[in-house]
Amino acid sequence: MKHLTILRAGLSALLVVGAWATIGPAPASAADTAPPTSAAASQPASAGLLAAMSEDLGLTPAQARARLAAEKTATAQEPVARRAAGASYGGSWFDAGTGRLTVGVTDAEAAAAVRATGADAKLVPHTQRALDRAKSAIDALTAPRGVASWHVDAEAGSVVVEVAAASANDREVRSFLTKARTAGPVTVRQAPSVPQTLSAGTVGGDPYYTGNVRCSIGFSVNGGFVTAGHCSGAGAAVRGWDGSAIGNFQGSTFPGDDYAWVNVANGWWTVPVVLGWGTVSDQLVRGSAEAPVGASICRSGSTTHWHCGTVLAKNETVNYSQGAVYQMTKTNVCAEGGDSGGSFISGDQAQGVTSGGWGDCTSGGETWYQPINEILSHYGLTLTTA
Repeated sequence: MKHLTILRAGLSALLVVGAWATIGPAPASAADTAPPTSAAASQPASAGLLAAMSEDLGLTPAQARARLAAEKTATAQEPVARRAAGASYGGSWFDAGTGRLTVGVTDAEAAAAVRATGADAKLVPHTQRALDRAKSAIDALTAPRGVASWHVDAEAGSVVVEVAAASANDREVRSFLTKARTAGPVTVRQAPSVPQTLSAGTVGGDPYYTGNVRCSIGFSVNGGFVTAGHCSGAGAAVRGWDGSAIGNFQGSTFPGDDYAWVNVANGWWTVPVVLGWGTVSDQLVRGSAEAPVGASICRSGSTTHWHCGTVLAKNETVNYSQGAVYQMTKTNVCAEGGDSGGSFISGDQAQGVTSGGWGDCTSGGETWYQPINEILSHYGLTLTTA
């Protein structure tokens, strides 16, 4: 528990809580269901955050600062540009090369309307609605284990289905792909492995415990915190890092979704903080404005602590051995067992809680999270913000 000692020195009373957004294993769901808190109150990034982005994304501190500012602008532009595109809307993404939001449209008139909002426009072959319909049809299929995930890729203009390299020629996988292609445009890509949830057995650290499972706290909400549904079911007792009672799972869903929330009592309380683990300064949470595809994002978890990367895809269906989980967001941020439920944050805006992935923080990998706004909407919770 060395990191706990360091943390207490920095946050004193805040630490004995444990009820904030940065520890361990849990998933979230992506959906535009709850109105996100405005990003207007965003504060300058800390030197520690800039350093972490420099290390993980290969940026200088000045480039990291400029990227965060550009992503903040793109986040604000996205809903305006989407309305301007109307029925022609074909998805949107942040282009790290230009530092601008790009919006896909299916006709030139809509492209002009999008450009008038300050975003770039690109002609694409299919609308977002058409691609979403195709993905929904694939969601209705039963995927074999060798199929890792599938999501709408607006820039590619298709539903991308990822298949584990070792299973690409399996009869069941080929049969699934044949059925998937009848739903609409499909692109097949190989993945190094299949995803798995990131909970872990009971080990030391700064987690919470339920039964013999260790998971991490996600984001603080009024009355408790959100975490992963795969950690435990409703009613299960939760203990803190020191073994004392925190509360109980008030609701939990997995698979289908992968989220839960836990009430806090017994002297524990909540704070709007994501733990930096000594790598960066602890991050204050100021809202939940959803970052676009292509934006930088960082994750905090109790096993591998603080790591950064990029948002790769949204509304992805992930095929775990326990069953499919829908509306996930994919990133190239690494994670390992015990990181489940930890916080994904972009700047000072909460994004979601860690669900699962493949790889590790030595060789790299990909990790999925379920978006925070769907969790808040589903349970009627309010995010605790600074």
